[in-house]
Amino acid sequence: MEEKIPLIGGVSKSLEMCKEYLGKKVQLVIDQPYGSYYKNALYEANYGYIPDTVAPDGEGLDAYFLGPKEPLENAEGVCIAIVHRLDDDDDKLIVVPEGVLLTDEEISAQVNFREKFFKTEIIR
Repeated sequence: MEEKIPLIGGVSKSLEMCKEYLGKKVQLVIDQPYGSYYKNALYEANYGYIPDTVAPDGEGLDAYFLGPKEPLENAEGVCIAIVHRLDDDDDKLIVVPEGVLLTDEEISAQVNFREKFFKTEIIR
């Protein structure tokens, strides 16, 4: 049986939560640093979460921190977009250092190492 994505007014809970962070400066804890392996996947970007948040999956609200090509433990940046998973209620924030601009294509290319397993769209 196919699992249904929890919706609020026709929109996933995860997407509604992520939209609150668009355009805002955020602090991240990086739990999958650039170059690390998790579940046999090489992380080609720093990946973490916003502390003191709880996403629909019961974990912190996830975020990719794009830009630096070295492993980080923490990061601060601006949320410029959301990777909205159309087949999973676990959307991801796209956070970059202040002043960095990326196109949708650049974002998709940088997160493809993980997002290639899902049907996604970039939301701004």
